[in-house]
Amino acid sequence: MGTTTAQRIVERGYAEVILLDIVEGLAEGKALDILQSAPVLNTDIKISGTSDFKDAADSELFIVTAGLFRKPGMTRDQLLTANAEIVGGVVKNIVNYSPQCVILMVSNPLDVMTYLAVRTSGFPRQRVVGMSGALDSARLGTFVAAELKVSPKDVSPWVLGAHGANMVVIPRLTTVKGRPLTELLPNETIDKLVERTIHGGREIVDLLKTGSAFYAPSAGIARMAEAIIKDKKEVLPCAALLEGEYGIQDSVIGVPVRLGKKGIEEIVELELNAEEKQKLYDSAEGVKLLIEKMGLG
Repeated sequence: MGTTTAQRIVERGYAEVILLDIVEGLAEGKALDILQSAPVLNTDIKISGTSDFKDAADSELFIVTAGLFRKPGMTRDQLLTANAEIVGGVVKNIVNYSPQCVILMVSNPLDVMTYLAVRTSGFPRQRVVGMSGALDSARLGTFVAAELKVSPKDVSPWVLGAHGANMVVIPRLTTVKGRPLTELLPNETIDKLVERTIHGGREIVDLLKTGSAFYAPSAGIARMAEAIIKDKKEVLPCAALLEGEYGIQDSVIGVPVRLGKKGIEEIVELELNAEEKQKLYDSAEGVKLLIEKMGLG
């Protein structure tokens, strides 16, 4: 996922990229491979690889994809203990060498790892954001577009909450050419699309058997990175630490945020009905249970 994200960023010219991996030579080799595509793409690509955090010192944005990936039958929550140790070590190095950066978390379980990054780094919550809704909404948009036989560009999907089984899909606010999805499809069909979205990652894991999704996630990461690097002030669904927004305290879930140079510049509160608010609250409580398992709550 990290390499694919790097490829997307350098090919679009968003920023200079440094790939970092603890395996000696791995990041250097992948970076060199991407670099050698410059003549074909007729572009000035700047990318390098390293196994030393010192070489990435003073970075503006750190994208953390470190950790184990899911295997068939494994839930994101089962990755908790192993990835907490990996991510904790990475974040400490980030703070040491790039104390002014924005951290974009991708490692699973995403919401808990984002919380861990906030607490371990000591950064203001605005400078730690997780990639969740950008991917989950893209999956919903893909399935809706296929069902209605329209362009994905015509679909404006909204998926909030935890990244996983407790995500909160909002069909009422999801629109196709400006029309609510609830006016275009029967509830039974919408329920099937919601269910497929919730298990979108697992569907890919089950098909691949020895890996997990990285093309769609890398597209979501690159879009978030562009919004931050270019200070676009774009509103995207992302994982953020809430401190009272939506009535939720001290939990990380996906909500609409305005992304800019400083990271999260605003948490946008949508007008949710009572049922949607309850689902979002329950989703946040599920994340809190995992946070407590790590002894962070």
